[in-house]
Amino acid sequence: MSKNPKIEVAQVAVVKNSRTEVVDDDWGDVVSTVELDAQIPTDALLGLDHFSHVEIVFWFHLVSEDRIEFEARHPRNNPQWPKVGIFAQRGKNRPNRLGVTIAEVVAIEGRNLIVRGLDAIDGTPVIDIKPVMKEFLPRKAATQPVWSEELMRSYWVAAPGRESEQ
Repeated sequence: MSKNPKIEVAQVAVVKNSRTEVVDDDWGDVVSTVELDAQIPTDALLGLDHFSHVEIVFWFHLVSEDRIEFEARHPRNNPQWPKVGIFAQRGKNRPNRLGVTIAEVVAIEGRNLIVRGLDAIDGTPVIDIKPVMKEFLPRKAATQPVWSEELMRSYWVAAPGRESEQ
């Protein structure tokens, strides 16, 4: 990596859910509890229940340093898709191992934020939680290449032959 100084961040919460293995697809119906760490006051979640969605920033804690990728590669190692750089895909083996997902707010129960559609496994450290505001969403229609649409086809829904988790 670069010679820039390291940036330190602290975990603010942890993900609790039924997904214990890293699986690429079928995240749409997964319900997760984002449990605040003990040093974070409960009122840090105050008012979040007035938003339909949150953006969760998390750390891919199971990716070892030797698995981090910098070079272009075929997404999911599929040779039918073009080689693209790590910053042109959302793979977990990224330089800083950060994931970002917009998830639906289901409920707030004390220190717990319950969400649907968070693609993080049980035990994943959460770095930040932000409300989704329309004004921060793209102001123009988002575009993407065909290969990424193919890759995402089963990401939020169960693939044929696989039941969805709830």
